Amino acid sequence: MDFRLTVEQRELQAAVRALLAGRFGPERLRAAVDDDGGGPDPVLWAELRRAGVFGLRGPDGADGSDGRAGSDGLGLGLAEAVLVFEELGRALVPGPLVATELAGALGLDGTAALVRLPAGRGPLLVEQLPRLDLLLVLDTGSGELRRVDPAEVAAGAEPVRAVDPLTPLWRVDAALPSGTLLDRADAALVWTEGTLLTAALQVGLADRAVRSAVVHAGRREQFGQPIGAFQAVQHLCADMLARLEPARVAVRAAAVVLDADGATPAARAAVAGAKLLADEAAVRGARDCLQVHGGMGFTWEADVQLLLKRSWVWQHSFADSEECAELLSRQLLL
Repeated sequence: MDFRLTVEQRELQAAVRALLAGRFGPERLRAAVDDDGGGPDPVLWAELRRAGVFGLRGPDGADGSDGRAGSDGLGLGLAEAVLVFEELGRALVPGPLVATELAGALGLDGTAALVRLPAGRGPLLVEQLPRLDLLLVLDTGSGELRRVDPAEVAAGAEPVRAVDPLTPLWRVDAALPSGTLLDRADAALVWTEGTLLTAALQVGLADRAVRSAVVHAGRREQFGQPIGAFQAVQHLCADMLARLEPARVAVRAAAVVLDADGATPAARAAVAGAKLLADEAAVRGARDCLQVHGGMGFTWEADVQLLLKRSWVWQHSFADSEECAELLSRQLLL
């Protein structure tokens, strides 16, 4: 099996990278942190939507899973979707990116978040609640996926302080409306795809952490030479890269398996393994990047602290480390 990217895939990746570099560079990222508390930039999201980022796998003008007319999609697969989401993760684009893409794949149009109702549920945390067009609710008990009007949920919700300034959260204690059943949606597959796309975001973030650390190590001088000349700093950067590359390969391989086989136990285990590797590459990579930057990395003015905060958020988005380890161990023991 040949895992090299095709010409079309490389062009897609380069186009998204160029779009984000022009629309969401370091200055716009800093402005989002300082100015508006992290809501999705409507101009940027409109451009991403026009570029097809949220319709990568969507049906081409077909009816959505709830019978509505769906938005135009590009008809691509998960292999292409993870490439695009690597770029979104590298740029630290805020907002419910994964759930909006999942909604597009179901033929639903609009900014979406997805929450999973655990058995005996307690409070729920919903990202960007007042700005959502759709709220997808996955019921663990019934295995059903429902579409809920976020305006009905927002009425009884309260904002809570979030670790990532670009990921504002709302706490929901009240019972959720029953909403509309998406009876043609495979809830297990949607959850697994969401886990994979989140892993791709983490790979992009880890890539940015490596590059940021290496650039800083080459510029920052101590004792008359760049700090990158010191063996301790070299080892930190090398370890970051050594964690990143296996994670990138695992995510891309899992995308191919999931596209081909659907949410089989083996495919879900492949995605779980990829998410574990991607979480480790992102969280530990962000910590090491911060250490390379030294004390200035902890300051509000330095962007490097945003990498660590976002990696924590994505680590707990969709399947977290505990769930992924459970899935993987169960498959290995068969």
